[in-house]
Formats: sequence, C-alpha cells, structure tokens
Amino acid sequence: MYLAVLGRQSEISLAELTALYSRVKKINSNLATFDSNTTPNITRLGGSLKLAVKLSQTPLEYLSSLPDGKITIGISDYYAHSSAKSANSIALKFKKILVRHHRSVRVVANTSPTLSTATSLHNGLSGKNPRKIELIKTAKDWYKVIGVQDIESYANRDQARPARDAKVGMLPPKLAQILINLCGPLPLSSLILDPFCGTGVVLQEALLMGYRAYGTDINAKMINYSEKNLKWLIQHSIKYPTSSNNNPNLNTTPFQLDQGDATSFSWQQPINAVACECYLGQPMSQIPTEIKLKEQKQACSSIILGFLKNLSTQIAPNTPVTIAIPAWLRENGTYSRLNIIDEIANMGYNVNNKSRLGLFYHRESQIVARDIIILRKN
Repeated sequence: MYLAVLGRQSEISLAELTALYSRVKKINSNLATFDSNTTPNITRLGGSLKLAVKLSQTPLEYLSSLPDGKITIGISDYYAHSSAKSANSIALKFKKILVRHHRSVRVVANTSPTLSTATSLHNGLSGKNPRKIELIKTAKDWYKVIGVQDIESYANRDQARPARDAKVGMLPPKLAQILINLCGPLPLSSLILDPFCGTGVVLQEALLMGYRAYGTDINAKMINYSEKNLKWLIQHSIKYPTSSNNNPNLNTTPFQLDQGDATSFSWQQPINAVACECYLGQPMSQIPTEIKLKEQKQACSSIILGFLKNLSTQIAPNTPVTIAIPAWLRENGTYSRLNIIDEIANMGYNVNNKSRLGLFYHRESQIVARDIIILRKN
C-alpha cells in the first residue's frame, strides 16, 4: 500500500490519484492511501507533495536493517494530536536505540509535526539514498518516503523557458500535469491534444511524461512561443519517444503545432486524450462588477461550448477530455462558475464530476480561478 501527502488543494490531488490508481482512500485532510501495480513516480504527479510505501516491519526493525554507514532520520507525524515535540521525541528515541547498536545517526529536527518538502529535499530524504530516511506516522501505520516533489525542477522548467507571456496567463506546470493525469492511465506515446496551447506548458508536461503532444492555438504568436519552448525543452531536458507508426502525421518529432481556431479547426488524427486550459477571459486585478461578470461569462461560454461542440465530432467514444475553465471571485469570497454542464452533456459528453465540488485550482484571493471539468466522449 502507498501513501500520498496531498497538496494544498487536496480535492484536486485526490482526484488525480483516483484517476490513476486503485482503492484510493482519503484518511485525513492531508493524506490518502492507494494501491498500484508498479512503484508510483512522484515526478509524474502534480498534486502530491510526497509518496511513501507502507512498512512491513516496525520502524526500528527497518532502521536496524539499513546498510552500514551513517543514518539520517526525519519524522513526519500526522497523528491528530501530534506536535513538533512529539515528532522529535520519536526520532530521538530511534536514535538512542540505534546508537546502542553502534550505528551513527543524525536526526532532522522538527519545527512542526511534519517535515516540509523543502526540508525533506534539503536533507536528502527523497528516497534516493537508502540511509537517509523519512518516516511518516499515521494513526495506525508507518510509511517510508519514496519520493518528494521537486520544487526546484518545476521552477526551472517554468521560469527558464525562452518564450513566456504573462498577458496570456501563466499555467503552472503542476496543474498541466494534473490536467493530463485526470485523463486516466494512458499508454506511453499516446497523443495529447491541447487546442488552446498558449506557450506550450501542457505540451511540455506531456513530453516529459512520455507522451506525444499536439498543440493548436488561434494566435500565431503563441504557436511560435510553443515551438521555441518545446525545442528548448528537447534540447536541454528530456529524452522523448520517437513518432509512432500509428501516427505518421507527426513525422519524426514528438510534437506538432498548428494555428487554428478551436471552435472550427479540424485536428489530425488519432487523438488519444485532450487536456487544456480553455479561454479564461480578460485578466483581472479586482473583483468584477455584475455587468462585467455577465459579459465575461457570455464570451467564455461561447468559446468553450463552441470548442467542445467542434471536438465532439472529431474524437472517438470514451476519449478522455479534461479542461480548466474560468470561475470568478465574488465579494462574499465564493466563486461564480459557468453554468454550462447541461449543455456539455447534451453534446454527447459524460461529465464524470457531476457533483462539481472541490475541483478549483487557485491561490488565495485570486480573481479568476481554474474550474476543472473531467469529461469523456459517449
């Protein structure tokens, strides 16, 4: 059994796990357990801060079995009544016993009951070194950390790209990963379509995850930006799959870009999954008036519904489609959504999250949030 430490927006993190793995169960506000036939890879998950595997031994038995050499121990205690003091006490207790058995031990001090990802990474507790260990304590079980989200890697591939444009919005790489993963498990070399590709963040993450990428955008400038960024990524960062015989249109590159309006464009086939951030409306620095909100809703709904109508005629049944659409902050602190679910369903899509609860991606007080909708073509 595996354990995930969920990100700040835990419902999205949980939805991502549920799309990919079996028997996913949220055990508290920060943690979820799940089963996987293969060892999960933290670098492919945008919503999980840490991954851990359940110990089959007691913590002391496990620590005592580690290879010779100095041991570094960190403790994250997620028990309901834990504290930094209790976590440190556990670690020092383990150290005391191990030292009696002639092991050299260093303890990573807790300033809170759980170690932050930054602390875990700084101390090498990412699961790569067999003698640098972070143990997670829950109400019932102990887990060993096998992966920590690499904050620096996300920042590097976001900020070092040669072509960026704040005016069209800055899609976080983590969210791009989540949008792709919400499509469910896909065979490697599957073709991911982003019809609103912008500067190519979804396409970038698709390539890093071993998929092929197909991007279109109505703006020729954005196509140029995506091409620069993807060529930069391939040159500097990744090994990527060559084109598949199943899709000769992609020739010998793992991505394709075309300029086109998503409401009318004819995409090359076959398309295995669609993941995108749709048109979010005008950038806003303050809460919109009711009149402004109505204008933005009409403009965004027209584009999004036009796109989905066009797409519905070009993808095969059961093709997964994950889209981020806008929602706007109101004076009372809630977000006003687009009321388009029934219209989407009438186009021949199965809306997998009809309850529409919790799948918001936003920073605190952000005016325009991203409202995630998970679809499949009937």
